[in-house]
Amino acid sequence: MRRSKRLVLLSKFLSDNPNRIFTLKFFGEKYDAAKSSISEDLNIIKDAFLEGGEGVLETIPGAAGGVRFRIKRPPEEIENFLSELCDLLSDRSRIIPGGYLYTTDIIFSPEYASRIGEIFAQIFVEKEPTCVLTVETKGIPLALMTAKALGVPLAVARRDNRVTEGPSVNISYVSGSSQRIQNMALPTRALSKNARVLIVDDFMKGGGTARGMIELVRQFGAEVVGVAVLMGTALPEEKLVKNYVSLIVLEKIDPEQGIIRLKPIELAVKN
Repeated sequence: MRRSKRLVLLSKFLSDNPNRIFTLKFFGEKYDAAKSSISEDLNIIKDAFLEGGEGVLETIPGAAGGVRFRIKRPPEEIENFLSELCDLLSDRSRIIPGGYLYTTDIIFSPEYASRIGEIFAQIFVEKEPTCVLTVETKGIPLALMTAKALGVPLAVARRDNRVTEGPSVNISYVSGSSQRIQNMALPTRALSKNARVLIVDDFMKGGGTARGMIELVRQFGAEVVGVAVLMGTALPEEKLVKNYVSLIVLEKIDPEQGIIRLKPIELAVKN
């Protein structure tokens, strides 16, 4: 195989498998090439990824080392995307009865969900999560794309038990916004005791659901390394979860005047 073709295949393989370590031997056998040739190829790809703002190709030393691709977009690209998202969501036609904001088309869009997931992954990758957790249903697309960008599995908590998933851990929690008691269940096989969990959801108002997931993780003896949401409300200022990252802040929504005020969070842009 010519180098030009091998470079294309290597680049695609690495971008399709972010945050996973592969050895030179693995690539040599996969593409029938000498380790020295693969090493030269990876140096070319590393420079191209960096120059194109796609991410970084890291070299992991040691006997079990190799190379690992991590998505890392330029801060200005993230800032522009979040501003674009705010403009898109600020359309007054998105206000639905009850004073809610329609976001389903964005959340379930493969294009937007994958980019949001990549931003979450970029923010939390240094925390080294081993699993992403969300609760059904609207958080699933964002959590799945985050898990893909991190190269880790996804666990989904449900509102009730599913016979097909075996024994589950169940908890009750109080919703931060409605103050109603809710139930949440997660199969015992979904998390290991030493898991490092990143919680991802689509929306946060009072923080009750996120707090419920944190308590659920604790029941497994696992550790929460971060909480990420697409959108959080400006009020109430005091959430039931203290440390979290929201990409967008909903400052105001007025159904009568058709006003929607959103802003991108600065913390997400800087990371």
